Amino acid sequence: MYDPRDIIIRPVISEKSYEMIEQNRYTFEVAKTASKPQIATAIAEIFDVTVSKVNTINVTGKPRRVRAAKGKTRDWKKAVVTLKEGDSIEFFQAH
Repeated sequence: MYDPRDIIIRPVISEKSYEMIEQNRYTFEVAKTASKPQIATAIAEIFDVTVSKVNTINVTGKPRRVRAAKGKTRDWKKAVVTLKEGDSIEFFQAH
């Protein structure tokens, strides 16, 4: 069995993710191999909330160049987690 902290890597902090908090939706970077049920149970265990829906997005890296060397940023997986009405994650609350 996976440790929940191996599945959930970090929260995604952006203007769009903060706007979605009003709709009770939270955004996280997750392990590329994680499935939706694994993400839901990991969020439920870590933050003690009830997850009603999980949407995942595979984000491809952007091409970058430094002088003559070409490369790209890393690929990663993003999960948008919708919580049950009344639940919230205190980590994201604005001060």
